[in-house]
Amino acid sequence: MDTFRFLARRLLQGLAALLLIAVMNFLLVRAAPGDPATLLAGESGAADEVFLQQLRERFDLDRPLPQQLATYLGQLAQGDLGVSYRQQQPVIDLILDRLPATLLLTGTAFLLSLAIGVALGVWASVRAGTWKDSAISLFATVFYAMPVYWLALLAVLVFAVWLPWLPAFGYETVGGGHTGLARMLDIGRHLVLPAVVLAMFFMAVYARMTRASMLEVAGMDFVKTARAKGLPAGRVLRAHVLRNALLPVVTLAGLQAGAMVGGAVIIETVFAWPGIGRLLFDALQQRDYSLLLGTFLVTAALAVLFNIITDVAYTLVDPRIQLR
Repeated sequence: MDTFRFLARRLLQGLAALLLIAVMNFLLVRAAPGDPATLLAGESGAADEVFLQQLRERFDLDRPLPQQLATYLGQLAQGDLGVSYRQQQPVIDLILDRLPATLLLTGTAFLLSLAIGVALGVWASVRAGTWKDSAISLFATVFYAMPVYWLALLAVLVFAVWLPWLPAFGYETVGGGHTGLARMLDIGRHLVLPAVVLAMFFMAVYARMTRASMLEVAGMDFVKTARAKGLPAGRVLRAHVLRNALLPVVTLAGLQAGAMVGGAVIIETVFAWPGIGRLLFDALQQRDYSLLLGTFLVTAALAVLFNIITDVAYTLVDPRIQLR
């Protein structure tokens, strides 16, 4: 029952946050320079004032800003994200078409970064002060400081150009005609480079955080007491040190899961990955207000969802924690 009340309260808080985010995004996007009607009319070759006015009326751009905002919020309340100015399709359909590719990319990168980063952090902490610890710290520092776009271009150069082992662009081989297992393997080959590059930065963060947290917990009195009682070193590490050290890592993972979806814009652009990050980049270039607002809102909704999942994950890592 407590869990149900907690989830209900967090969902209501999440909806309030999304409403505030939607209003802020709307005002910021409308404040940006440029007129989408001019852009659309220019491409059609009929950029006269009459045609411009027709476009503004068609997309409600000629109405006062408060009326536009009220209309937008009214559409959101009905689950309608509007129609893309450029593609003339419902925004929700465009996003749902791209969302699986983004979730596949970010989900794979998230699991890779969390599993390998935590394992490296634990391994480094139990060997603190040795050359192995120094090597992992150097690895984490290098990949933490390295710009993601530069790492992406380097990966393409090495693994797709010099060593043509993996495809550099796209979701699957164009015209490959693969079906079933062969198609899954083809998608997997295209997924390797973008997922690994996206995971490297977060992997370094998890390794540094886990190592620091493990060393801090290992020096606490209750751990010293457990060792003084003669408990095996492995049990002390698993039951006392690791369990408590993982709590800040879980917090970080929840925050970065949402950030990873938004941060996939660069990776999806470099690797031509057909996700909502690429869709957002195209909408930004084309001043497609409806599509831009829709992608922002869906990204924010995913971040809110990941935060709620993080709160629930606390109780799995440490059952002593109560959801309130």
